[in-house]
Amino acid sequence: MPAMSTQPLHTQSIRRGPATFLAWLALMPVLPAGLANAAAPVRYELDPVHTRVMFAVSHAGFSQALGTVSGSTGTLVFEPGDWGTAALEASVPLQRLDLGDAGWNRAALARNLLDAQRWPEARFVSTRVEVLGPDRFIVHGQLTLHGVTREVPLQVSFNALKRHPLPPFRRTAGFSATALISRSEFGIDAWPSVIGDQVELRIEAEAVRGASEGTRDGEPAAPAQEDTREEAPADATPSAPGAAPTPPPTSTHP
Repeated sequence: MPAMSTQPLHTQSIRRGPATFLAWLALMPVLPAGLANAAAPVRYELDPVHTRVMFAVSHAGFSQALGTVSGSTGTLVFEPGDWGTAALEASVPLQRLDLGDAGWNRAALARNLLDAQRWPEARFVSTRVEVLGPDRFIVHGQLTLHGVTREVPLQVSFNALKRHPLPPFRRTAGFSATALISRSEFGIDAWPSVIGDQVELRIEAEAVRGASEGTRDGEPAAPAQEDTREEAPADATPSAPGAAPTPPPTSTHP
């Protein structure tokens, strides 16, 4: 068996030729940078239009009263493929609560229940993520409601992570989540004979990648947005002289 060289690797590289040594030097700064970019967390922002909280609570034992709260905002930061390091912060505007009846809405937001004038929003901040599978997690976090903070686990299903098919073609993550809370634990204990204590939460959420994140996760650039405006017919009446031009119609995806 030939004797193993005891010379340092960089000395062996030099003896193999200057081209090999120069190539080795060139790769040194490139490899760590590439690995860092591949694992860099990406920031997403909750889409307030497509994020909604639904709640169900017993109505005197007759039925489950259903309501929704729209307009939630917040951020989700995660490394693609590593949900265990994800971090979520979300704010829910309680004034957007809707029980389907103006009287019910006023009663729920009144001082003896949610007291939404004093506590206008609920806030959730994650503390850790327990990964159960590639598309199932438990997001543990602190829920602040009615001025009280309690630990609440969210049972989360991951639905999709892809570029949205409609303009502006932003990369979007979609989730569904459920949770159970006790309203009395948050100091909301009025009308116990009419309103149940246990409140079931169901959350449907979409989070859109921030514009500053670019396409660093390797996603191809979004296609150019087509101009879908219709041309005016040839016999259309021209605008009056000096009149301001009519702005083109704007469109937002559903």
